[in-house]
Amino acid sequence: MTTTPPRPVVVGHDGTYASSGALRFALTEARRNEAPLRVVHAMPLRTSAFLDLPVLAEDLDAERQQVEATLSAEVARLADDVDVQLYALRGQATERLIAAAAGEEMLVVGTRGAGGFTGLRFGSTATQVVRHSPIPG
Repeated sequence: MTTTPPRPVVVGHDGTYASSGALRFALTEARRNEAPLRVVHAMPLRTSAFLDLPVLAEDLDAERQQVEATLSAEVARLADDVDVQLYALRGQATERLIAAAAGEEMLVVGTRGAGGFTGLRFGSTATQVVRHSPIPG
């Protein structure tokens, strides 16, 4: 009898208190399902009026390294018994989260409530993920 390995639980983490709560929930689900956990942090694309900025690439890499170090520290405190993969990806959060979770067990995101004009016009990441994700959220 062949058994398939459990599919990962994917969680979005943006550094907020709400995303830390989502991480704890996702860890619980990963443990319950004996599944790996995939932590995804989407970093917005930055644009510049200047096309040739070699410092920009270094700054982006430094930002990615800082995000990964922060995520690693938080995950290390909580998840020594779960296989965790960390991803700091460039792009729009909703698109990156849905793509990372394609075909996986579950996608978990926190919500802190979208406010102001941006929330009214575009909706929150959590709302967009729920609307567009093909897997349970």
